[in-house]
Amino acid sequence: QVQLVESGGGSVQPGGSLRLSCAASGNRFNAYVMGWYRRAPGKQRELVATITSGGSTNYANSVKGRFAISRDNAKNTINLQMDSLQFEDTAVYYCNALLIVGIAHYDYWGQGTQVTVSS
Repeated sequence: QVQLVESGGGSVQPGGSLRLSCAASGNRFNAYVMGWYRRAPGKQRELVATITSGGSTNYANSVKGRFAISRDNAKNTINLQMDSLQFEDTAVYYCNALLIVGIAHYDYWGQGTQVTVSS
């Protein structure tokens, strides 16, 4: 069982920056692929970025070059540095932990944190 708690959301003007953090409790944090997803109003949840235990990253095309995901396995945390924020980045951002062992899927979500980009 993994519990995830996000923090760092808020309101920012276009072009601004925010840094989201996700603190994980539970066992085997460093075995999980960690990620950030978001759900904008009226839209489905979409992937923002993921990072493996070894540090390999994957980004949605819409955030490449603007967002950076990182993790600290010693502190059981991941972060999402968001720069050059745009109106379209407004969404609830969710932290995710995923572990696949054979046919077993372990999939955990945080409660979400609101990011609003407005002028």
